[in-house]
Formats: sequence, structure tokens, C-alpha cells
Amino acid sequence: MGGKLKRILTGVQSTGIPHLGNILGAIIPAINFSKNDNVETYLFIADFHSLTQIKDSEELKQNTLYTASAWLACGLDPSRTIFYRQSDVPQVTELSWYLSCFFPYNRLMLAHSFKDKKDRLKDINSGLFNYPMLMAADILLYDAEIVPVGKDQLQHLEITRNVVNRFHNIFGETFTLPNEHLQEESKLISGTDGEKMSKSKNNIINIFASESELKKQIKSIKTDSTALEDPKEWQNCNLYNIYKFIADENQIMKMKSNYKNGGYGYGHAKNDLLQLIIEKYSEERKKFNHYISNPNEVEEILIEGATKASITADKVLRRVRKKLGY
Repeated sequence: MGGKLKRILTGVQSTGIPHLGNILGAIIPAINFSKNDNVETYLFIADFHSLTQIKDSEELKQNTLYTASAWLACGLDPSRTIFYRQSDVPQVTELSWYLSCFFPYNRLMLAHSFKDKKDRLKDINSGLFNYPMLMAADILLYDAEIVPVGKDQLQHLEITRNVVNRFHNIFGETFTLPNEHLQEESKLISGTDGEKMSKSKNNIINIFASESELKKQIKSIKTDSTALEDPKEWQNCNLYNIYKFIADENQIMKMKSNYKNGGYGYGHAKNDLLQLIIEKYSEERKKFNHYISNPNEVEEILIEGATKASITADKVLRRVRKKLGY
């Protein structure tokens, strides 16, 4: 690959509206990363991957709209990022097939996506079993040099590099070997029950929800039974821990002081969190509603991104097909 720009690639699952944990832990860091002048960013919505779980066409379509709208509302700039829907660049499935022919069946059985569910084989479809090959194709199709991942996703990069080496041993250098950019765990946002925020646990905070729904979610945050007039321990308070990830230094100091002094109940703290989210994310909430109400605008952005992504995809695929003799 020529040029000085580092090519970064990130994929995001389209499983509905991203929650606060997704936004603080993945979306905002990725958008900030894309603003660096020395990087070229590819960001795709992984709707092919979603099909391993979701079999409802309207839900798949709606989830893509929700996911894309959230990223755009949070400040993703399509002029600085190649932002596309995975299924709009079907060349990835062709590459996935090629890679599958170079990776052993018994190694795929060790993949977390399969291993975690192998005691329930009736729930596993072939797509889930071959998931790592499609993920490898997602990365290799765009000559990605850096892939931001969490520790739990490192195996995907190892599998990708492994299949590249197997291919190269037979056909010579063909692919760009990707490296991981290990994401910090500092933004592990706890949910309303104190566990990791997750849609499956129904413990999320959705900053794009209506004010009444958002209030309901915040009211459900678990707290202890310390009386209103008594001082409260902020160190291990889940409510405080959520607040501190959003608030500025002065707001954090004020809440700490309120906790220590007493006369400040958890109801007050929950209301302060509600008001902070509404004020801090007012622009994002407005933009999200705009994009949800104008799906054609989102569609145009994704199609434009797919057109740009296809240029790179075709170039890489031609290189691979030539090596294979096709």
C-alpha cells in the first residue's frame, strides 16, 4: 500500500439503538480517532453478521437505520470516514469463501463465537460457525493495517493473521497483515443493575429515548437504602459511577459534596443525571431524530460510502483472484 495514511477499520453490529455504554466506550473514541490527519478510516455496519441471530427483514433494516443514525448524530463525518453497510459490498462474501478454503475446520471449532455455544448445537447455524472467516474477509478486503479491538476480540485478529499466513505460504504475499489497536477498558460503563450495560440484560440507558422513557430507565438504577438526610458513599455507588463518565470536573465535585453532606437523596441524584443527559446530548438527540425521520438521507450516505469502499474491495479481490488463477 502506498501513501503515508494508516488505514483503520472498525465494524459495528446492527443490534438496535446503541446505548450509553456503546457511545462512550466505542462510538466517541472511534469518531475522535477518525479526526487524526494521519489515518484513513473505514467504518461498516455489520448487517451480514447480524443475520446469524436476526431473521426478521424489517428488524434488520430498522437496526441499520438506528445504528447509522446514532453514529451520524454523535458526529461521524462521512467526508472523513468511509461509512458503509456491509451488505452493500457483497465482494466480502466472495473473499470469505476463498479464506474458508485455507482454514482448518478444527481451528474454527476453537473460535469463541462457536465454542461458547457448542453445548447447544441446535442453536448454531453454519453462518455462526463460519463467522471468523467473514470477519477476516471484512478486514482483509480493505487492506486494513490497524483494527481497534477489545481484549475479548483479539482472537479474531489472530485468526485473520493465521489465515493470511496460510494463504501466503502457498501463493506469496497478497494481503496486508493487520495489527490490533487494543482499546482501553476504562470506559466499561455499568448498567442500571450494576452489571456491564447490555441490551440482553435490559439494563441500558438510551440517550436517544424520549424524556419519559429515559426518566424510567434512570429511575431503575439500583441504589442502597441510605436515608435522604444521611451522608452517602459515592465510591461504590453505581448511580455516581454512571454520572462521572458524563459530567465535567465541577459537576463531579458537586455531586461528591452532595453525597458527603447528606440531605441529598438518590432521587435528587437521578434527576441530576437525567437533566445532565438531556442537556449534554441535546444536539445528538435532535440529530438522531432527524436521521430517523429522514431514512433516505441516511441511505444516501451509506450508498456513497459503499461506492468508495467498493473501489478498494475490487482492487484487493482482483489481486486475490489472480493469485488463485481465476
